[in-house]
Amino acid sequence: MKNILILVCSTVIICGTLLTSCSEYLDVVPDDVATLDHAFQNKNEAKNFMHGCYSYLPNFTHIDQNPGLITNDEFCLFETAERAEYYGWEIARGFQNTNDPYINFWDGKKGGAPLFRGIRDCNIFLENIDVPYDLEPYEKNQWISEVTFLKAYYHFLLMKLYGPIPIVRENLAISEDTDIVSRYREPIDDVVSYIVSLIDESLPNLLGTIEDPLVDQGRITKSIALAIKAKVLTFAASPLFNGNEDYIGFVDNRGVELINTTYDPNKWQLALNALEEAIEFCHTSGHSLYNFVPPVFAGNLSDSTIIAMGTRGAVTEKWNQEIIWGDSDSDPGPLLQWLCHPAFSVLHGGGKVGSTLAPSLNIVEQFYTNNGVPIDEDIAWEGKDIYGTRTATSEERFYIEPGYETVNLHFDREPRFYGNICFDGGTLYGNGRINDDTQLKVTKFRVGGASAIPASSRYSNSGYLVKKLIHYQTSIGDNESVLNTYRYVFPIVRLADLYLLYAEVQNEVKAQPDADVYKYIDMVRERSGLKGVVESWTNFSNQPDKPTTKDGMRSIIQQERMIEFAFEGVRTFDINRWKRAEEFMNKPIRGWSVFEENVDLFYTMEEKYKADFTLKNYLWPIKQGTLLKNTNLLQNPGW
Repeated sequence: MKNILILVCSTVIICGTLLTSCSEYLDVVPDDVATLDHAFQNKNEAKNFMHGCYSYLPNFTHIDQNPGLITNDEFCLFETAERAEYYGWEIARGFQNTNDPYINFWDGKKGGAPLFRGIRDCNIFLENIDVPYDLEPYEKNQWISEVTFLKAYYHFLLMKLYGPIPIVRENLAISEDTDIVSRYREPIDDVVSYIVSLIDESLPNLLGTIEDPLVDQGRITKSIALAIKAKVLTFAASPLFNGNEDYIGFVDNRGVELINTTYDPNKWQLALNALEEAIEFCHTSGHSLYNFVPPVFAGNLSDSTIIAMGTRGAVTEKWNQEIIWGDSDSDPGPLLQWLCHPAFSVLHGGGKVGSTLAPSLNIVEQFYTNNGVPIDEDIAWEGKDIYGTRTATSEERFYIEPGYETVNLHFDREPRFYGNICFDGGTLYGNGRINDDTQLKVTKFRVGGASAIPASSRYSNSGYLVKKLIHYQTSIGDNESVLNTYRYVFPIVRLADLYLLYAEVQNEVKAQPDADVYKYIDMVRERSGLKGVVESWTNFSNQPDKPTTKDGMRSIIQQERMIEFAFEGVRTFDINRWKRAEEFMNKPIRGWSVFEENVDLFYTMEEKYKADFTLKNYLWPIKQGTLLKNTNLLQNPGW
């Protein structure tokens, strides 16, 4: 949708220029009737302005614009001066600040989308859409619904990062008194209610399904709106904002408590109602879990490859049936796939591929064994030296190069591990090798292996790269100097997200887990070749009763989400809303000794960095200069 927005540059620039002098207020708009009359003089101009309201959506494929991609413990990047360009990793390592915050969505600085400006433009649109003379009623109603949803979504993005925020119901003219213009942050429960009310208001006239992809793909649909409503209510029901006593005393100068510290179980029920409605509508609209279907030119692929491609394809297969909302404007190729892609030749050093988006060993260990349970619970792994090495056999050829010596941690893992992670000795399906009967490309990270590129400033700092975000048709040949990327639609919400939220919320509502809790989590696991949770834990875990208790099942569901949505920008917000970020973010972030050639020396564990995550980091800071301009704003606790 944002690519279409090139058409509206003149309108947006005109409005943006006139508003610059009032930038110290979040929501002031000029009383410039002539300019707005021009922007809404007819259907085409109004449509351009409507498209402009979409332009404030973040670039979800950019590591410095998506606040979830590298702001957590999933990655450890290279240690050179170049890392300073990656704002998200500065946040992950504990260097967020109040003087000039990284990925600042409040002010639209340092990679952050200017969301309050987006809300303002949504309000301008809603206040002037009655002006065009040639707009059909059905078109006007649909556009109003889309922009109303965008207004809600921009509030939600701000809420996820900052907690209580000002509610911008309508814009104020510059003639308004400064005391009125300088708005307060509103209590989190009020913010949630307002967001939900906007989404409910948008629902009746949104598109039910996309009938003409060439024209409408990327526009807001009813499925998207219902899914986001469910996510809003689940976020509000979670421990961060539901009975969090850490925020006792978070009160502004009016005496208003900004976060209710009393636990309310009904919030989970509201989330459950919304999830049931969203899932049902998504099903009727044709959404279902994605399963990889081999291309006709691939021959007979092994079951191993097909299953491992499940979640990889769910992310990278353009507009597949699992994607409810995708970022249709941002191209994951030029940056994201480039940063993930391994080298297969020394010719690829010096920037031909990025090879730096390196998963931490912490995340590698998080994936299940092939028995579908955590490594430290699997009875088949008891007594096994997971950091010892062994040599792969021909039976393991679809995942590991036969005859290659690699660490035990890389053997006998669940298919999602092999679909997500490039590791030393591991195969990469694709890159021109579409038939897995022939030798697949192999990543070799030890010094001397092509994927190491030790002379380059761009290398894997952990001994791993992200396979999941590389489309299998993206490729670079041994003698080529350019990475040929296959463009896909990066998922903002996919159906598996709603399924696992449903399991989580059902578990919180029920006195103890039952079939309703297991239903959708087992479906997600089945796509990846795993048995249901009860069967897996009963047969293979040293805690066989874990799925039968509320606490045990909560732990299982949370780990399932961390595995299923690894590297998709979801983890930051999940571990925050669960109030578990302090647990994960204060562990040493580990990887292998990547400048070693000898196998035993390479597989020596190293601490790459350790963040300092404290209570204050759950909510991002507001820039100090912004607080000085509006003294009614209260800084988040700890900052």
